[in-house]
Amino acid sequence: MMGHTMNWASVLSAAVASWIFGAIYYTTLGKKWMAAQGKTEESCKAEFAAKSGLAKFMPFLLSFIGAVIMGVTLYGIMTHSGLWGVRAGAISAAFCWFGFIVTTVVINNAYQGRKVMLSVIDLGHWLGVLLIIGGIVGWWGA
Repeated sequence: MMGHTMNWASVLSAAVASWIFGAIYYTTLGKKWMAAQGKTEESCKAEFAAKSGLAKFMPFLLSFIGAVIMGVTLYGIMTHSGLWGVRAGAISAAFCWFGFIVTTVVINNAYQGRKVMLSVIDLGHWLGVLLIIGGIVGWWGA
C-alpha cells in the first residue's frame, strides 16, 4: 500500500458494523453457543462475575480491534489486487474466511475436543464479519 492512503472511514465503519453484527449474532445464538461449549447460562454468569472490571470487557475490545485489523488487511488485499466494489470485497473476504478462518477454527476446535456445533456457530459469525467488512471496504473504495 505504499503511496496509497488508507480509507480509515471505510475500515472503521466496517469494524463498527461487524461488531454490531457479532453482538446480534451471539445474542441470537447465545444458548446454542453455550451448549456447544458445554456451559450453562448460570456457569457463564458465574465466570463473568468472577472477572475483574477490565477482564469483563476485554473480549469486546479485542473483537473491535480484530475487526479493525481485518478491515486494514482486506483494504490491503483489495489495494494490491486493484479490484474494488461490494462484490470484490465480499469475494476477497470469502476467500480469506475459507482459507484462514475455517482452517484455523476447525483445527483448533478439533485439538481441543470441542463439539462440531461450536465450529459451525463460530464460523457463521466469522463469515458474516468478513463479508460485512469486505463489502463495506470494497463499496467505499480506495
